[in-house]
Amino acid sequence: MSLHEKTGAPHGLLAALIVAAVLVEGYHPYSEDGGVYVAGVKRLLDPGLYPKYTEFVTEHIRFSLFAPMLAGMVRISHVGLPVVLFCVYVASMWLLLYAAWQLAARCFPGAWERAGAVALTALWCGLPVAGTSLMTTDPYVTARSLTTPLMLLAVAAAMNWRASRRSRWICVALLAAAACLHPLMAAYATGFVALIVVVQQERRAVRVWGLTVLGIAAMLLAAVLQGTAAADSPAYTAVALSRYYWFPWWWHSYELLGLAGPLVVIALAGRKMVLGRAAIAMGLIAAGVALAFARVHMATHIVARLQPLRCFQIVYLVMMVLLGARMGAMLSRWMRGRWIAAAVLFAGLAVGMFAAQRQSYPASVHLELPGRAAQNDWVRAFAWVRGNTPVNSLFALDANYITTGGEDAQCFRAIAERSALPDYSKDGGEASITPGLTAAWILGSTAQDGLSADSDAQRKAKLLPLEVDWVVLKRAAVTGLDCPYANETVKVCRMR
Repeated sequence: MSLHEKTGAPHGLLAALIVAAVLVEGYHPYSEDGGVYVAGVKRLLDPGLYPKYTEFVTEHIRFSLFAPMLAGMVRISHVGLPVVLFCVYVASMWLLLYAAWQLAARCFPGAWERAGAVALTALWCGLPVAGTSLMTTDPYVTARSLTTPLMLLAVAAAMNWRASRRSRWICVALLAAAACLHPLMAAYATGFVALIVVVQQERRAVRVWGLTVLGIAAMLLAAVLQGTAAADSPAYTAVALSRYYWFPWWWHSYELLGLAGPLVVIALAGRKMVLGRAAIAMGLIAAGVALAFARVHMATHIVARLQPLRCFQIVYLVMMVLLGARMGAMLSRWMRGRWIAAAVLFAGLAVGMFAAQRQSYPASVHLELPGRAAQNDWVRAFAWVRGNTPVNSLFALDANYITTGGEDAQCFRAIAERSALPDYSKDGGEASITPGLTAAWILGSTAQDGLSADSDAQRKAKLLPLEVDWVVLKRAAVTGLDCPYANETVKVCRMR
């Protein structure tokens, strides 16, 4: 008897786990890449925004339908972007857990195994993926918010690839939908589906040869890209090298453990299963390509730019499903008190992840819900900017403002709705995947380096030639500029 038949789940179970996942992971819609995407959506809704350095707002949405889709939802619903973002966030979480359930249902017959797989996915969905600067899911909305569950659903459909033509068509359709939102991640998911199809073959020789061919093909493709690409300019090389997570040879030992650990867990929990074998093969191939071609001293960094280790997002999701299922199976054997044991076990896991999320956003409320007042001083300053400065203003901030303690990676453009010189972190990421932005990024990030520590004369010498109108400084910065807004952490000053 399935869990659905016995308890009314999975819908009841999924509803409870969605609440748990949101409470554990939190919600920070304007932080990190979420802020980058939000700025792009706001530009589509109001083309008058961001008239300067516009390319850092619009470039990333050229190859994705995600931002136009969200803008369309806002126009149709008339409820405002903040509400739409939160609804999409909750919907994407539901879709992820539903996908995890579908995948577990194709791998495990037991109700407790399936429930364990979904529960662990819900509580660990914010897990960082090794040193890739990527999380399994994010506490904000990006194209990956929808691409990730679509990929997992495609993997679930691929588990029936040989038995059902309908499943094959569903799998292809889901991968196509994912490609419309995030082509790179969809391409890696397609590779994983190919591995599943090969591992499903009955004859061992076919499986071995198939996996060998796919591994060699991946290495050859990387070699061809590396060998035919033009050498990077010295300026772009500086941009590429600013993204240390592209280069696994630069990683710390604990980050490398983030690659090996999930593969070991999968080997212990599901090495005899199609899903487990495909995930191990995926991880080994991706690691091999990255270690061979994502290297600092190469003339071109085109393979590093494709970030092959992002394949480990799928590996991590498979690890959660397999490990959670094994935990569920273990609990199912405890005939007495198994519900209590399950509650204690998963509550412990939830507390650990909650603590990690709070450490990542210590100065912000855990759930930055629509209409809720901000407690982060940087966010409050950015909100003042939005309401009290001209739309065509150009702002400067410290180049590394987004990694400043207490700033919590809150994106200035998304909140303030004003143009800004390119910063080192997020705009550096944009320039790294779009070499045409290199010169503007170097100019802007260099001009803003150490801005709060500079004297007014130094600030004016660097910023006035770039036609900067306003500057955001730390409260402790020494300045004689007119600063009409200040709080305990930051102040906003006129440059002219």
